[in-house]
Amino acid sequence: MTSRQRCLSMVTLNPRLIELEYAVRGPLPIRSLEIQKELKEGAKKPFTEVIRANVGDCHAMGQVPLTFLRQVLALVTYPAFLESPEFPDDAKERARAILNSCQGGSVGSYTDSSGLEIVREQIAKYIEARDGVPADWQNVIVSGGASDAIRKVLRLFMCDVDGKKSGVMVPIPQYPLYSASLTEFGLSQINYYLDESKNWSLEITELKRAVDEAKKVCKPRAIVVINPGNPTGQVLSRQNIEEIIKFAYEENLYILADEVYQDNVYAEGCKFYSFKKVLTELGEPYNTVELASFMSCSKGYMGECGFRAGYAEVINMCPEVKAMYLKGNSAMLCSSVIGQACLYTITNPPQKGEPSYESFQKEKSAVLESLKLRAKMAADTFNSMEAITCNATQGAMYAFPQLHLPPKAIEAAKKQGKEPDVFYAFELLENTGICVVPGSGFGQETGTHHFRTTILLQTEKFKTMLEKFAEFHTKFIKTYS
Repeated sequence: MTSRQRCLSMVTLNPRLIELEYAVRGPLPIRSLEIQKELKEGAKKPFTEVIRANVGDCHAMGQVPLTFLRQVLALVTYPAFLESPEFPDDAKERARAILNSCQGGSVGSYTDSSGLEIVREQIAKYIEARDGVPADWQNVIVSGGASDAIRKVLRLFMCDVDGKKSGVMVPIPQYPLYSASLTEFGLSQINYYLDESKNWSLEITELKRAVDEAKKVCKPRAIVVINPGNPTGQVLSRQNIEEIIKFAYEENLYILADEVYQDNVYAEGCKFYSFKKVLTELGEPYNTVELASFMSCSKGYMGECGFRAGYAEVINMCPEVKAMYLKGNSAMLCSSVIGQACLYTITNPPQKGEPSYESFQKEKSAVLESLKLRAKMAADTFNSMEAITCNATQGAMYAFPQLHLPPKAIEAAKKQGKEPDVFYAFELLENTGICVVPGSGFGQETGTHHFRTTILLQTEKFKTMLEKFAEFHTKFIKTYS
């Protein structure tokens, strides 16, 4: 008997999935998990644990959950706790509001596909308080994390225009969600390069160069801006944001503003400005630019990655397009209701006079101050090493140092068929247990080599990691010099 041919094979699989790459969870993290398993099975290594500095997972790196947030989530998942004196009244008040808005009074029920109305209304209030400009809750769409929200907007551009593929401008270095999603959706990626020599600044002349070149092969339709930057950690000035909005207006581009690190600003003189605020305050004609901005409960001081909760605020979207956008979202039923409760609580924290206010502020400040300290530690330590330069981490949760590798190291990488920074990162992992992400996974200027590390390990452990890193790096440079 001849064997039945598989319905799905590598020949008949969606070719875009084969092309898709996502470095943050690529070969290095996979190998780190294998090493972790080997250590548990008693394998002898020059280290005793794997340090996964490759992904921005705050709680996995030791950050303690915020008490008030978890109290509200405990109450909504087990309402019997509402009778317990162990929980403060302000947490109970928020839990009751959430439960009263759920079908059957349970977070186990479905919600509207765009999210609970009470959650969307609260997010709109949060945006208004942040920006000082009006926000319509009907423009707020709750999602399963910011990544989900971003992908749902990107897929709106899956359409050829004037006989050309649609193109989306992305910063280089970029967060690989964008390159992976553009590949999957069959959209053209238009790279614009951040200027490392000016602390990863975004130059308008570079945007113009990129869009003019792209017009030869695709139809530029949108621009992605990550502020604060990932993996680069820069914070855009208000003037820079104004220039980007004016550029988008002139080129008729839709702006996708990835603002998930808006609470993570550390450097003196830096301040977060939302694209929504600046666009609105610019007035006509620039306040007509189409904008989708994204926020998440996974980053900031919260770090609640596992609840998978985020939102998009869309403004100036064509009403007919918005109807199609909402229709597309409805196919996924709704995002996690526990995640929605998390968003509601984050955007409605304890206020002055409420019983949890002082403790909440203390916990929040402690997280952000610790991140600020580690941001400086990272840049100072990397800049003290031979053959590494590192811009200051002004915001977000990462350092993105440049490696100035000796020719012998580059040659050794070629012999193994690896990019030089991939070769370096594998050597680092196998010798120290430290897992970082090579810069080639984010994109970088040709001839440069980088890596991204998080700053999320708690301070003492982060200090130990940097010491181990420095010891390895010194030996590596000596070996290949």
